[in-house]
Amino acid sequence: MKREKLGSRLGFILLSAGCAIGIGNVWKFPYMVGQNGGGAFVLLYFIFLIIIGVPILTMEFSVGRGAMKSPSKMFKTLEKPGSYWHIHGYLCLLGNYLLMMFYTTVAGWMLYYLYAAITGKYEGLAPDQIGQMFDQTLASPAIQAGCMIIVVAIGFYVLSRGLQNGLEKVTKPMMLLLIILMVVLAIHSATMAGGQEGLLFYLKPDFNVVQEVGLSTVCIGALTQAFFTLSLGIGSMAIFGSYIDKERSLLGESINVALLDTFVAVCSGLIIFPACSAYNVSVDSGPSLLFITLPNVFNNLPAGRIWGSLFFLFMVFAAFSTVLAVCENIVSMTMDQFGWDRRKACLINVVGLILLSLPCSLGFNVLSGIQPLGAGSTILDIEDFVVSNLLLPGGSMVFLLFCVTSAGWGWKNYFNEVNTGKGWQIKQWMRPYFTYVLPIVIAIVFVIGLM
Repeated sequence: MKREKLGSRLGFILLSAGCAIGIGNVWKFPYMVGQNGGGAFVLLYFIFLIIIGVPILTMEFSVGRGAMKSPSKMFKTLEKPGSYWHIHGYLCLLGNYLLMMFYTTVAGWMLYYLYAAITGKYEGLAPDQIGQMFDQTLASPAIQAGCMIIVVAIGFYVLSRGLQNGLEKVTKPMMLLLIILMVVLAIHSATMAGGQEGLLFYLKPDFNVVQEVGLSTVCIGALTQAFFTLSLGIGSMAIFGSYIDKERSLLGESINVALLDTFVAVCSGLIIFPACSAYNVSVDSGPSLLFITLPNVFNNLPAGRIWGSLFFLFMVFAAFSTVLAVCENIVSMTMDQFGWDRRKACLINVVGLILLSLPCSLGFNVLSGIQPLGAGSTILDIEDFVVSNLLLPGGSMVFLLFCVTSAGWGWKNYFNEVNTGKGWQIKQWMRPYFTYVLPIVIAIVFVIGLM
């Protein structure tokens, strides 16, 4: 079966960035900034993203392009005879399924809140009533399962249309609209009366605040956020390497993807922090910031329904960009693994993923008695823990060791592949850093994740 290709370099960058850009950028990043001292956290995050995230991203892209296979087959194609790196290909498939088993539920929340914003469901509600609305949303099996099913069905319908005619055709305008929406919202929020204090907190590093929070806490938070924002370790990025030609070197492309991912995260802060400052809302309110705090802000804004609708439309685009990219991994891997054509793979996976995702969507209501990580935890928590704390850092370590050790693909093969084409190049002097320092850093992230 001839391997499909993306139609353009822009498509590759936007698809790869779309996989990285998701709820973590526009939900987790702002509340992590709020809880970890503001501008100093942002500065450390940028540093860690460049020295850790980008190198691992070049390795995923290189393995994908070198093998021209999906993650389930790429290690088998490149490994030495008799070695066992290909086992990670099966873990990549498992990781992508697990990620979608809870991510589709959270994407469903975005879809429901877009509907709520457009129809004015939280207009005029008191702050405690908005909190109750989120609780009621979680408690409804129909809303939870229904929105999840819509997300999965739309995702696989788009993918069934093909790589260029489906995924690329939908993702390119969606990502461009996402960026336009973000810029409009950020300008509107940053020019609010009373928003300047929020901007200063966000953009001006204050190391006195860092001392209050704790330097180690801020560094660890920035390190883990930089590491996880690019969705590394389970082949979610490697697949797009397998769809591109060799005209451009992969360091430059990795930097482009990381910059676009960071741009979205930064803009989300520009939207949220001035608004919080203008309406005296706590910036360290944690995960509730999106679903409870911001609807209260929109209630107080002139034309709040319009701004709230635009914000949650932006959130839906961010969530769907990841759903489409990760589900493309699942489709491609099952096509490679079982020899299915694209439509058959989409049909089987749409049914399979709905069934696999039901426990998470029902984990807040019908199955709320299942608390796998202790009292108050949910099925989403255990699925998120396995992906974020085990498979992502563990998988990144596999990609790293595969590319830098003689037992794997090896530094020479990685070095030649990553530098093929025009653009920025990996240098030989970087080898000791890649070989000895990065494994230690990833091991630290893995241990912190377990703790």
